[in-house]
Amino acid sequence: MLDELLDLEHQGWRSLCDGTGAEFYGDIMTSDGVMVLAHGQILDRRAVVDSLNDVPAWRTYDIAEARLIGLGDDHAILVYNGRAYRDGEEPAFVALMSSIYTRRDGNWRLALYQQTPVPAP
Repeated sequence: MLDELLDLEHQGWRSLCDGTGAEFYGDIMTSDGVMVLAHGQILDRRAVVDSLNDVPAWRTYDIAEARLIGLGDDHAILVYNGRAYRDGEEPAFVALMSSIYTRRDGNWRLALYQQTPVPAP
């Protein structure tokens, strides 16, 4: 299960790098799913899709120390350290991230994604 959900998380990050994030998250999020972002916003699925149409792409990203918290066969939490970079001199975005997945109709769906920023040293 860890490998399967980690693969989905990589797919999401790659979509944020190649500009297809709105489509990816529109497909994978549950209809009532939300994202709790580091800058203090809570976005529902529609707002996530709309916001991803207007944001600059990430250049690259890294996922480290991924852990899975199993909640049965059809629910799980993926927790990891994330680091992402945009083009230019902007510093890396570093956060602790949690994704709660639920399996619906045989497919994993993202119900909640949450970021906790890690302060720069």
